[in-house]
Parts: sequence; C-alpha cells; structure tokens
Amino acid sequence: MAQKRFQAPRGTRDLLPEDLVLIRHLERTAHRLAASYHYLEIRPPLFEETRLFQRSLGESSDVVEKEMFTVPRRGRSQDPGEAFTFRPEGTAGVARAYVEGGFAARAPLQKWYYLGPMFRYERPQKGRERQFSQFGVEVFGAAGAAMDAEVILLCLRFFQALGFGEQLEVRLNTMGDPEDRDRWREALKAYFEPLLDGRCADCRERFQRNVFRLLDCKVAACQEAIAAAPKLRPLLGAESGRHFEEVLAGLQALGAKVVEDPGIVRGLDYYTRTVFEVHYPPLGARSALCGGGRYDGLVAEMGGPPTPGVGFAIGLTPTELALKELDLPPKADLADLKDALKPQIYCVALGEEDRAETLALTTELRDAGLTGIELDARGKSFKAQLKEAGKRGVHWACLLGSEERASSTVVVKDMQEGGQEAVPRAEISAWFFQRQAAASTGAALP
Repeated sequence: MAQKRFQAPRGTRDLLPEDLVLIRHLERTAHRLAASYHYLEIRPPLFEETRLFQRSLGESSDVVEKEMFTVPRRGRSQDPGEAFTFRPEGTAGVARAYVEGGFAARAPLQKWYYLGPMFRYERPQKGRERQFSQFGVEVFGAAGAAMDAEVILLCLRFFQALGFGEQLEVRLNTMGDPEDRDRWREALKAYFEPLLDGRCADCRERFQRNVFRLLDCKVAACQEAIAAAPKLRPLLGAESGRHFEEVLAGLQALGAKVVEDPGIVRGLDYYTRTVFEVHYPPLGARSALCGGGRYDGLVAEMGGPPTPGVGFAIGLTPTELALKELDLPPKADLADLKDALKPQIYCVALGEEDRAETLALTTELRDAGLTGIELDARGKSFKAQLKEAGKRGVHWACLLGSEERASSTVVVKDMQEGGQEAVPRAEISAWFFQRQAAASTGAALP
C-alpha cells in the first residue's frame, strides 16, 4: 500500500524560487523606503502571550474570538490566559517590545518597521491565507498630525514605487478620543436597539458586548441600517476634531488624493483618532490595499506610560495579487528580476580527469565574490554539460580540459552572443567582473 503523500497545511503555500522573485521585489522596496524615512527594523517573536492580544485587540474582535492560533504552555493549566498565540498582527508585539525595552523613559521617539509572517485561523480564500506576511511601520512618541501624514505618505510611496498609478487614494476617518467614542457609543445604542429584531444573530450578540462591531457587519440585510447609523464626526471634541483637520490638510499639501470616509472603522480596539485605508479603485471590489491609524492608548494598555503611536500594515499576498492583476511590474522589469534565478557562469569539465579542477575553479570564482556559478553535479558528458548550460540560460561557459590545465588558462565561451576566448586562470575573476561592470554601465570593453 502506497504511503499517503503529505501536503502543505490548508491556507498555507510553498514559496518556490519563481514565487520569491516578486516577493523579494516587494521586500526590497519596503526595506529601501523604510530606510529613506529613517525607520529602523525590529523583529519581535512570532508568538506572544495570548493575553497580549486579548488586551490589545479586544475580547470581542473577530481576531480574538475566531482567528487566533493558540497553544497551551507545556506543564501549565488549561487557562487560556496561560497560553501562547502565534501573532495575528504586528502592532501589539512591537508595542510590548517598546514597553519592555523601557524606551518611553530613555528614548521616547522610535520609528520602527517590520517584515514577517502573521497567522490567522480563518477560511482560506484568494488573497487570504492562514500564514501570510506583512510589511508594517510603528511610530511611538509623536502625537502631532504631521506624523500621521508622514506614516500615510510612506504607505502611499510603497505602492507608487511598485507602479500603482495616480488613482491611488487615501480613505480617511477618525475614531476620536475616548470621550468622543463614549458619546458615539450611546448614540449607536439608541439607534440600533429598536432595530435589533431585524439584525443578524452576530449583531444581536455584539450589541451587548461592543456596539461598534455592528458597523463591521457584512450581512447584506444589515447594510442599509449601517449606512444610516449616527456618525462620529458631529460628536468630536474640539481637540480631536482639530487633529483630524490637520491630518487632512497635511496630506492634501503633500499632494495625496484624500477621500473622507466615515465608513472606515478599523476592526481592532486599540485605534484612536486617525484611521485610514489606501485604495486603488481600478481593482474594483478588492481595491483596499492596506490600513492603519493612530493608537494613543495602546502603550498604556501594555503597562507603559501614556504614549502616542501610529502605524500601518500591508499584506504582501494581496499586494502580490494586485500586481499580477495590473500586470506590474512591467514585463521587462519582471524579466530582469527572473534573470536573477539563472546561473550566469557554468563551469564545464571536458573529461572525467578535469572534474576536480573544475570544482576548484568554481570555488575560486565564488570566493572572489561572483554569483550565479554552477557546474555539473550528475556526471554528464562534455556535450551534455554544454547543452545543460544553454538550456538554463547561462551567459558564459568556462571550459576546462587537460590543455587548459597545462597552460593555466580557461576557455570562456559566450553562450548568448557566440565566440570564445582563452583567459589566463589568474585573471579569470577580474575578467568576469570587468564584463559585468561594462554590462551594467553600457561602457565599451578595453
């Protein structure tokens, strides 16, 4: 009886070399942009105490209620509070690191970014996985609207750098201060209570625990009531209202396309004041590319002093799908990226007695700092090695036989343009570096 073949867990995928071409393009873009804004990289653990997410995200959030990968501590009780959870998002762990590191006292302003996997136990579908990667930024210690504008602009610049066009837009809203939300909560309760009999079961249950969650309901029958629900903007206090106007004015001054959208209500409890999403309308129903906002109470929730914070997170999988749908990056650029997967130099042994010296040649080239060096590892004949080099798109083949060993030379065959040249063995690395430099600058060879 044949053994069962193993498969990747549902909601995960293997990222093969050809998949990583585009993903590394996203990662390089993120690293470059973050550095240009002087954000420093942080790498928190992939799992944290479950209580961290329960406290920061809210007990009634979908993430905490339905989507967390949680495991008990070994040798501990089954108390859920004693468990560990693989991080479903990045902000809570980064805020915990800020508090644990004592930054509020010694270096309050910190601009950090992260790239890495997150985990959510939800129904897999296109663009939504149980293990996924995010690029996120978090800024602690800056309360002014200018920092909100900087964070949102960095988010926009990421998509612009990937080739998204002028239709990129920021959809902006505010969650106000705690006092504003208290007023809004009472207004929503008064509005929704007479309508509960016509709402779905989830809405009726959430009404008692967190009335704001009714605004997130995706059930079609609930949508009309949501559209007519009281808005927060008329209930804002003077300070939070002024902050929103300053963010709006700052983004407009920077040339961003901004749409005020009272329907932007982030699903996690820690948000205060600014909340936003970046959209690309040509993508239709999947136009939302990312989201973020301000969370001035989160550090205090983690046990630190009151500290303002603002950030965003971008899912790399939906970004990857959007790029493919929009045919970005351009095919020529993508071809250049894929070329990086091909070996550039293939070292060919003319006979069996030349294999050891061919291995030594590849080692010399690699040690010199050249990349993309390959050789036959399956005992193929001379002709089969050349055929393999051509099949793999190699630029140069280094031919090494008894004559070349005797004369301390290497015959370099140009597999793309034809022709070959005998190069002194001692000069072979410099020969390749010279041609690589000429190719990158367009300069003529001496």
